[in-house]
Amino acid sequence: MEISKILSEELSIKEKSIDEVIKLLDEGSTVAFIARYRKEKTGGLKDTEIRDIESGLTRLRNFQKRKEEILTSLENQEKLDEKLKEQIDQAKTLTELEDIYAPFKKKRKTRADKAKELGLMELLDDILMKAQSEEEALSFAKKYIKEGIDDEDDAINKSLDILAEDVANNIEAKNIIRRDGLVRARILAEKKEDEDLTYENYYDFNEKIKNLKPFQILALNRAEKNNDLTVKLEFTDNYNLTLIKNLYKSNNDYTESLIKKAIEDSYKRLLIPTITTEIKNKLTEKAEEESIKVFSKNLKPYILQRPIKDKNIIGLDPGYRTGCKVAVIDKHGKYLDQAVIYPVKPHSKEREAIDLLKNFIKKYHVDIIALGNATASRETEAVVNKLLKEVDGVSYAIVNEAGASVYSASKLGEEEFPDLDVTIRGAISMARRLQDPMAELVKIDPKHLGVGQYQHDINQKKLDEELSKVVEDSVNEVGVNINNASYKLLSYVSGLNLNLAKRIEEDFKNGEIVERKDLKKVKGLGDKTYKMAAGFLRFPDSPNFLDNTAVHPESYKIAKKLVDYDLENIDLEKCATDLDVGVLTLEDIIDELKKPGRDPRDELPEVITKSEVLSIDDLNEGDILEGTVRNITEFGCFVDIGVGIDGLVHISNMSDKFIKDPNEIVTNSDIIKVKVIEIDKKRERIGLSMKNIKE
Repeated sequence: MEISKILSEELSIKEKSIDEVIKLLDEGSTVAFIARYRKEKTGGLKDTEIRDIESGLTRLRNFQKRKEEILTSLENQEKLDEKLKEQIDQAKTLTELEDIYAPFKKKRKTRADKAKELGLMELLDDILMKAQSEEEALSFAKKYIKEGIDDEDDAINKSLDILAEDVANNIEAKNIIRRDGLVRARILAEKKEDEDLTYENYYDFNEKIKNLKPFQILALNRAEKNNDLTVKLEFTDNYNLTLIKNLYKSNNDYTESLIKKAIEDSYKRLLIPTITTEIKNKLTEKAEEESIKVFSKNLKPYILQRPIKDKNIIGLDPGYRTGCKVAVIDKHGKYLDQAVIYPVKPHSKEREAIDLLKNFIKKYHVDIIALGNATASRETEAVVNKLLKEVDGVSYAIVNEAGASVYSASKLGEEEFPDLDVTIRGAISMARRLQDPMAELVKIDPKHLGVGQYQHDINQKKLDEELSKVVEDSVNEVGVNINNASYKLLSYVSGLNLNLAKRIEEDFKNGEIVERKDLKKVKGLGDKTYKMAAGFLRFPDSPNFLDNTAVHPESYKIAKKLVDYDLENIDLEKCATDLDVGVLTLEDIIDELKKPGRDPRDELPEVITKSEVLSIDDLNEGDILEGTVRNITEFGCFVDIGVGIDGLVHISNMSDKFIKDPNEIVTNSDIIKVKVIEIDKKRERIGLSMKNIKE
């Protein structure tokens, strides 16, 4: 199999570049390392393109492996001939391959198997080839009556089970139904239980399969699993049966009637259940892939939000009965103090809460307040607004709480703050995810961060694998400052695993790691791992300033020679030739020398630090607001406008021009202006638009 050629055609990437990527991956290089430090070999491919190659490589190699498994199985069964081998070699898809193998696959005993054991294969051949009438067929069948066969009719009917299975294994017959599924077949849903009316939109649902949206598929799957809906596929049966019958020729009217009977039995009993399951599985697989893409697209910009640096922060985790948890951290994220206040109902100790917060602000020189957006957030925000009128130089920002409780109760949360209550850990998380979103969010399983839909209905292994790749790429794009890195953050660095990350964290705390080359002293961290990881770790306190840049140690000699060059007016081609280095690598080195220790996130929009609207009751249709994109789906995007309920901008209201994908217009965590076009207080839904907004 020419894997590079196939991937080149699929991805529109040069075959030479793909060959180099495959070689590097097979050598054990990470995607991040290849994307950053092997640009000359790949032609400057981005990490996303290398991920696509990696994914395609795995898929095609698994396909080749499956071919080899099938060939081995057929050889062991002594069924492999040249014709069959050629069919397998030429198979282009897994479906095609499995169709070829289906008649030979080991399975539980079928009605056809039992008929063959009774010797009825010969009877079927005699009837189809020789019988001119029912009388002749009954005559042929008479000699087959024995234990397990009641009479002549029973013998004929059992022999037709063999033909029915042959029809079910007929690739052309399967493809007739598959084509129907792609063109005409429909999916129908009816209410079954659903006492909470969760799936009201899907009662009497009737849609062509080809028109289904991924979110509809996942919703129908969940509803069917919960017994809330009855879901079935409806094919154009008569049309399909006519086409399948045309595949089989008969000698006379009688044998034609037998063939028709076997085909109709096969269609109802074998083909439709098999193809229905196959189509449902493919629909689910496609929907899962799209849903995971949505997760991935939303996750990366969410993790890469601009940090608020060098600020002391109060984190507030609001609550009603149990109070609002308060935690203070310094500009490095170090925990300083904590308290619980009760500013809202049922306690309503507003004055006491404001006084305590004012004391914390003064004592710890607090610059900003991070307010969680969940329970009691709106009421607590009103108190914060009153507080800010009594202090100077302090602002606040609404922080997405998704996943905070998961971190608070996690093993990592307990390790970081063993003496603190889980609720206080949540408040610390609020403050830290405002201060450095990436460093804090990596501590939480990505699927709990609220950046997608139907996460519980998706293949969890696939979701975890893909989201882990997104986190890994994000972390390595920014780089990790060794001074304040948790082992969880370090574990996402190129080449490192959890155990090595823990050892690095421990050695750093013990003063054994000061500069990059000290990583080589870490137990279990060999030359290969050092090569993969070193460039992505930053050492601000190292005596070698290059250790605080993305320049790889293998390029230090070149970087030091550039000191003699005017970096603002440099002839890249000539310099690359003089220093014997690739132009792409040289460009990266120069960028790092111009801005040592730079953080690419600093170029992103600043976090919104105030919210003027407090609740849905304050909204009016026509209001123009600024909000943060929290989630993007195929039907639009959800925007946090500071009222505790995210508003929906439907895809039809995102642009005056037609768009297929909301990602053409927005990215997760974007700050955008929106107009309120619909308010449903009863259902707590807000409709927004991005169209016709005057700047």
